[in-house]
Amino acid sequence: MTIGRIWHGKVPREKADEYEKFLIERAAPDYSSVEGLKKMYFTRRDERDVTHFLLITVWESMEAIKKFAGDNPELAKYYPEDDYFLLEKEKFVKHYKVFFER
Repeated sequence: MTIGRIWHGKVPREKADEYEKFLIERAAPDYSSVEGLKKMYFTRRDERDVTHFLLITVWESMEAIKKFAGDNPELAKYYPEDDYFLLEKEKFVKHYKVFFER
């Protein structure tokens, strides 16, 4: 069963470009190193003084997600650098069963 994993974070607008670069250079290779990852979509939405990042990853199974996130896959995974960027650290991610794709 394919599973979508969604994480949301927000950073001050003035750090958004730097965080985008960090996600591409640090987070994307980390995600990609895990067997069972099918797709990644890293998205952003700029607002006045805040930028929202939504990371959508698609995995082969919950077991594959556990290889990435650990034994409690509902908990968000953070990097030490996130303390500098993020306005807050949301504790949980959301998982969705993919029931159709083309």
